[in-house]
Amino acid sequence: MESPRRDLLRWQFDLAWSFFEYHLERLEAEDFLWEPGPLCWTLHAQADGSWVPDWAESQPDPIPVPTIAWTSWHLGWWLGAALDRANGGALRDPSEVEYPGIGDAAVDWLRTLGSQWRSLLDEIEDEALDAPSLFPWPVEAERSLADMAGWVNAELMKNAAEIGTLRLLRASATRP
Repeated sequence: MESPRRDLLRWQFDLAWSFFEYHLERLEAEDFLWEPGPLCWTLHAQADGSWVPDWAESQPDPIPVPTIAWTSWHLGWWLGAALDRANGGALRDPSEVEYPGIGDAAVDWLRTLGSQWRSLLDEIEDEALDAPSLFPWPVEAERSLADMAGWVNAELMKNAAEIGTLRLLRASATRP
């Protein structure tokens, strides 16, 4: 069945993902923990193999520059939370996100989440896009599933640009 709004949201997601995929294909494990300056947020490997992100309940001032590892964790957190919410699940606390590790493990994880979101978009009809959405964060005004899908597209584009910029900066900074 034709679904013009869903098709537009899917097209936007696919466009943003294609820009992201350009960088995913070129990421090296060494890119993930590279810190571009003295004030960074990153992930910290634990003895048990888990990863713990730098985190604050309120945004610090100045805002730390995130590493690719942190940004990929953050992207996985909010995309997983959007999937949870779209499927009626509870809000996931950032501390509950199990980061799979740097390099290929993170890339595979993000691709899986992207595929799951794409499948959700493929299955939804325009009428369902008007349903109230449980956003992955508290919002003052009622929002729809279409609003959340639009936010996912915008957030994906922002995170893709951040990861891409960090990857390019590291390549430039480490070039002989």
